[in-house]
Amino acid sequence: MGKLFGTDGIRGVANEYPMTADLALNVGKATAHFFKRKGHHPRIIIGKDTRISGYMIENALVSGLCSMGVDAIMVGVMPTPGIAFLTQSMRVDAGIVISASHNPYQDNGIKIFSNDGYKLPDETELAIEDLILKDGMKKLHPSPQELGKAFRIEGAIDRYIVFLKSVFPKELTLEGMNIELDCANGATYRVAPQTFMELGANVTARFDQPNGTNINDNCGSQHTDMLVEKLLKRKADVGFAFDGDGDRLIAVDEKGNVLTGDQIIAVCAKHMKAKGKLTNNLVVATVMSNLGLRQAMKPLGIDITTTKVGDRYVLEEMKAKGAAIGGEESGHIIFLQDHTTGDGILSAIQLLIVMKEQNKPLSELAKVMKVFPQKMINIDVKAKPEINTLPAVVKAIADVEKILQDKGRVLVRYSGTQNMCRVMVEGPTNEETEKYCRQIADVVTKTIG
Repeated sequence: MGKLFGTDGIRGVANEYPMTADLALNVGKATAHFFKRKGHHPRIIIGKDTRISGYMIENALVSGLCSMGVDAIMVGVMPTPGIAFLTQSMRVDAGIVISASHNPYQDNGIKIFSNDGYKLPDETELAIEDLILKDGMKKLHPSPQELGKAFRIEGAIDRYIVFLKSVFPKELTLEGMNIELDCANGATYRVAPQTFMELGANVTARFDQPNGTNINDNCGSQHTDMLVEKLLKRKADVGFAFDGDGDRLIAVDEKGNVLTGDQIIAVCAKHMKAKGKLTNNLVVATVMSNLGLRQAMKPLGIDITTTKVGDRYVLEEMKAKGAAIGGEESGHIIFLQDHTTGDGILSAIQLLIVMKEQNKPLSELAKVMKVFPQKMINIDVKAKPEINTLPAVVKAIADVEKILQDKGRVLVRYSGTQNMCRVMVEGPTNEETEKYCRQIADVVTKTIG
């Protein structure tokens, strides 16, 4: 058996290793053991998105926790950032989320938060993984009288909504604003509409009827065509699309233009600097961030530092450098003064604050950044050898970089959660970007596809 934890927890096809009931049982056991300490009865909270496999995994996790003497608190469907908030707010020992984020319903995953609301550091994940893979829990089972209990709590969603609304200044209101939502048939389907309605907006929510298999199905942050169409038809002021677990945001302005995470970061960072809230004058981005973000921040006197892809690496850099905002082009944005993790609804609220305080439509605010044409091709691969050990791929990349020089860039990397190689090219025109991306992708496919 190989490594379990990837860049965002454990993930795979439901009912296939590692996302089996047996493995989930052992994850529950190992997590429970890790967070137990003498003289303390631990409690761990569990939430999930709307996938049909969530029931299976939830029950297995609960069994594992209880078998090791830990109480399991189930809150049902809840966005990932909601679990991070509740873990901290309810002073439990840890939080577990059952979700595969933006992946199709067939996939599922398990990610764990510590009691401070942050995702587990690598060394803690490795310690839990070691317990599971080495089957080190057989002699650790407590006596029958020390077993844990499992119970569901009501009102968890309301707690989270109160937290989200607290970010929006009391002197502002969304009254008269028309907002279009795409809830991806996922974890935000109740929380998002209610939050914006309670802030005074006129809300139309779509893809808010989950059935266990329609999560992210031609909807959500990766599929915004329907959101654009409905927004223009309704003449709404703004549209927001979330992913299946609610930690990403993609926005649509009143003219139907789609804004990436990079553009949202640019809009918010500029406003934060003007308000004196951009600590250390810094934005944290990733290697996937569009060249346009760096070019937009430079004349504003805002520094940018980049990390590997993955919100955990963005967060680590933000904490190390004292940054208030950071995130990914995919829409995973962290406002560290408000929350410990990326939160799609919170990011939407921050964008609305800028719109209200500047009294400008989103299309006007978005002019702060010009987006370089970008093309990405995902290639299924059988193995993931180091890119620099593949001479044909290295040459293909070098050839394109020589042509683009400072007018674009190339990034070839493996997905942290799937058996996939991502080829990304940015260039001066759509035609050139498409051509060069395909050129490299063809070589990758022949070499390791």
